[in-house]
Amino acid sequence: MSYNLLSEPIRKYIRNKRWESLRPIQAAAIDKIITTDSNYILASRTASGKTEAAFLPILSKTDFNKRGVQVLYISPLIALINDQFYRIEDLCKDLEIKVTKWHGEAKRSLKNELIKNPEGIVLITPESIEAMFVHSPYNVYALFENLKYIVIDEIHSFLGVDRGTQLMSLLSRLQEINRNRIVTIGLSATIGNENYLEAKKFTGNSSDTKVLLDKTKKDTEAKFKYFENNTKELSLDLLKDLYSETNNNKVLIFPNSRGRTEEIAVKLRKLSERVNGHKNYYSHHSSVDKEIRENIEFFAKNNKRFNFCISCTSTLELGIDIGSVDKIVQIDSTHSVSSLVQRIGRSGRKDGEKSYLCLYATNKWSLLQSLACWLLYKANFLEPIKIAVKPYDILLHQMLSIAKQSSGCNRLDLVDRLKSNFAFREITEDDINCIIEFSVEKDYLEVLQNDVILGVEGENIVNTREFYSVFKTEVNFKVINAGRRIGEIPFSPQVRIDENILLAARIWKIRDIDFKGQKIDVIPAPDGKNPMFFGGGGDIDPIVRKEMLRILKCDVNYPELNETSSSVLQELRYDFNGFPMISIATERPLLIKEKKQILYTFTGTKINRSLSFLFTLLGINNFLVDHTSSIEIDISPADFKVLTKQMKDVYDDIDSYLEVALEENEMLLSFSKWGLFLPIKYQCEILKDRYFDFEGAIEFMEQTKFLKIQSH
Repeated sequence: MSYNLLSEPIRKYIRNKRWESLRPIQAAAIDKIITTDSNYILASRTASGKTEAAFLPILSKTDFNKRGVQVLYISPLIALINDQFYRIEDLCKDLEIKVTKWHGEAKRSLKNELIKNPEGIVLITPESIEAMFVHSPYNVYALFENLKYIVIDEIHSFLGVDRGTQLMSLLSRLQEINRNRIVTIGLSATIGNENYLEAKKFTGNSSDTKVLLDKTKKDTEAKFKYFENNTKELSLDLLKDLYSETNNNKVLIFPNSRGRTEEIAVKLRKLSERVNGHKNYYSHHSSVDKEIRENIEFFAKNNKRFNFCISCTSTLELGIDIGSVDKIVQIDSTHSVSSLVQRIGRSGRKDGEKSYLCLYATNKWSLLQSLACWLLYKANFLEPIKIAVKPYDILLHQMLSIAKQSSGCNRLDLVDRLKSNFAFREITEDDINCIIEFSVEKDYLEVLQNDVILGVEGENIVNTREFYSVFKTEVNFKVINAGRRIGEIPFSPQVRIDENILLAARIWKIRDIDFKGQKIDVIPAPDGKNPMFFGGGGDIDPIVRKEMLRILKCDVNYPELNETSSSVLQELRYDFNGFPMISIATERPLLIKEKKQILYTFTGTKINRSLSFLFTLLGINNFLVDHTSSIEIDISPADFKVLTKQMKDVYDDIDSYLEVALEENEMLLSFSKWGLFLPIKYQCEILKDRYFDFEGAIEFMEQTKFLKIQSH
């Protein structure tokens, strides 16, 4: 029995908590972690006890009397560290194990105390590990040279993004300085069978990394509502319905942008005031001040009596504990099934509780995509995640970090360290040397005899706070009211004096802008002037688009759709009635107009982007509307027939075209923070790997039969 494998202090902890039994993922993890030294990915739904599943056996097995930090917990969010700190500290309080938070907002005195006496468990972000390697490498050795375990929380949030590659490199560097082999435990919501292979790569030893998967799924009830919206702001009818849907519950509302998040919080609060409803309406996103966010989280978690409504972005998509939520509302479609899974998991957190989901759509294509994501969720589909095979940009970043860490090192040693780093295994020695030579030319690095040190430009790059992260951050201005910080907003030319903005569930008027200090002084808005919006986007997977097409071409009635939603779906189906499809896999509609054709690709964003780029190279005027997965092409039907051959000819020389495109518009690579520091040939490689999918586009054109529909 798993319980009996635990140490007596841990068994006592479980008895004191009056747990009736261990949860499935906990029992499985205890059996494996205590009896083996393999790496594990613990995968189960939200609120299934994954944190305890990792720490109960680790605390039972580890000798914390040995010098040095024994367990390193890595989180994607500072807020999640602050939340998990109390859970882990509670586990450790009777074991006399020290638990320390280490991030930019943590107390310096506690960090200094840990450096003097390295011990226990440290909770940290990847960026704080990076900063320590760069500026205090001696602390890295002192603290972490005797690590036994690394626990990576929300590991799925690191998959397929630059930050994940950075983390893989940092894990490799930690292992490099360690006396013993470190065991890695990843905690994840269910991420799909294919993606577990990618998650295993984080440990550096996929063959000795096992997945423990709890397939238990919450019963979820969903309903769809439709309110046509052609203006910037949401319709009053939608807001009234949203109010009646949420006012008697504890609710999280997920719009797809910070601007929409604020609009909903403000307007629901106003509706509630008119009918003497509750006042607990909040907005929660990265621009809201940390203290305000933490107060909201504390209220939601500890309040038992009062209903509340938090309008939020993905800041509450991950595992921050805000207690029991009755209902989740999604405004317009998520950009992925994975995101929908995370959001659904925020409700019905208690055992036996059902999850309730209400999806609002404001246009017919959003309704179609929402329905596709929901049906794929029910079919247990999750988007495959691809980790960059040759992340040249992150290699350059880590190369500068290593040069700073070691205060210069032998060139051969630098190459060997990058080659052996398991984040860069597929990058050749020739490519590493090419990037080093380019960095010397640009003065990022300087060669003194056989040693490589940071050059002047390299020092300028590394000695900034921006260096610690590999994701791009917006230029944000602090928003201040009467000396009190409200939060921050991304700066844009539209931010002007006398404009109104939404922030922290309030409307504010901009009174003054301090450009040098990056501050915006505001007062509560006394007028009814419409506020400005700010917010986001995302790439759609081809399988989601294929499911959208399948829905259009079948005649199934979905009980989740209300009457208006069903009617709108029927209208969309009518638009494609003239398209006599036999195969979803190989056929697509081509709408014929007088001088243009509209190709409905029903494929992923990256392929759509690639098709549009190739059409432009061929001199064909085109207009991509990705949310409808359509490309309007200025071409005759006769010319369309030879398009595929022409596109293949262009693709044969795609690198030279990409070089020209980058010279004309370097913002094409804006998604990669460190890409512009590379030789242009590697910039092109990054574009092909992460922004475009030219091979997928050519294959799509070759394998697809385009069926013509005359415009109604």
